[in-house]
Amino acid sequence: MLSPVDEREMSEAVAGAEGPLRLVGGGTRAIGRPVVGEGLSTAGLAGIELYEPGALTIVVKAGTPLAEVQVALAAENQRLPFEPMDHRGLLGTEGDPTIGGLVAVNVSGPRRVQAGACRDSLIGVRFVDGRGTVVKNGGRVMKNVTGYDLVKLMAGSHGTLGVLTEVAFKVLPGVETQACVVINGLSNGAAVAAMSRALGSPFEVSGAAHTPAGVDGHPVTMLRLEGFADSVAYRSAKLKELLAGDGEITVETDPVRVAAAWQSVRDVEPFHGRDGDVWRVSVKPSDGPDIAARAGGDVLFDWGGGLVWVLVAPGTDLRAQLGDFAGHATLIRAREETRASLPVFQPEPAPVAALTEGLRRQFDPKGILNPGIMS
Repeated sequence: MLSPVDEREMSEAVAGAEGPLRLVGGGTRAIGRPVVGEGLSTAGLAGIELYEPGALTIVVKAGTPLAEVQVALAAENQRLPFEPMDHRGLLGTEGDPTIGGLVAVNVSGPRRVQAGACRDSLIGVRFVDGRGTVVKNGGRVMKNVTGYDLVKLMAGSHGTLGVLTEVAFKVLPGVETQACVVINGLSNGAAVAAMSRALGSPFEVSGAAHTPAGVDGHPVTMLRLEGFADSVAYRSAKLKELLAGDGEITVETDPVRVAAAWQSVRDVEPFHGRDGDVWRVSVKPSDGPDIAARAGGDVLFDWGGGLVWVLVAPGTDLRAQLGDFAGHATLIRAREETRASLPVFQPEPAPVAALTEGLRRQFDPKGILNPGIMS
């Protein structure tokens, strides 16, 4: 395992590589096809470079544990806007998630419906490309001399365009109060309709999720409201009025219970420790119930129905089972042989695939950075 301790050593390690490199952050997000190559760790590049609470910005080295960043932000009553998922429980991995790994996978959580994904809060990156060249874009260096929006390109590239060494984020103030409007007993279709009404209302819903099998085996639909206490109380009451007649409605205000409920959605806890493959299907919310019916496994709806988590039998080709649909399906958890035999990511249309390949050749002409992970 190559373990550079700074950006210069990282650049030298990549420039001197004679074969494929398998990029390693915290080792907690084993997503994508298995990569065969020499390990290259970012763990030595750790620490908060710059934090300006008044400017709502933070600049962090890529190998910094996410928990360290969250502690620093919490001390100033601030947070990352996109509520990053913790994959460890779902994937059965250990270690500490890193901020660079979070960007590489473009991780987000239930708040994406309101705040956007990781890439939407990312304002700057530094990385080492496949030649060993240090590239910077955005953040404290605002001029983009390459013609590419590298900040957006790096988020979700799974290390195939470069090895992240530093990332910069815009952050948001923390929330004073959370509440959860809970509807019991809805079918999948009725739940998606209720969530769509709530998200389309003026009451600033920051999370909308539905599980057909709640803690007691009965369907539960949840709508989260955040902000100042008086505002949350008012909006909860108005949302309850809006949805009256959709089912048994209650409002949960206990902060511990609300936080636990949304952590469960964020980390897909209903599928933890259960045998089977886990797929992540993104569609327009109105298509969510049909996707769930065609999938035939256990499901969890997030993003108002636009994200459907599906648990199916090991080795299931969910795309073949679903047939044609407007969206994309990603294999998140499966045995290594399944990840090696099925496309982990939704196959791209030929023109998009050609563009993607061209970008990879531009930034990694030797094809050594996590080769094949996204194929």
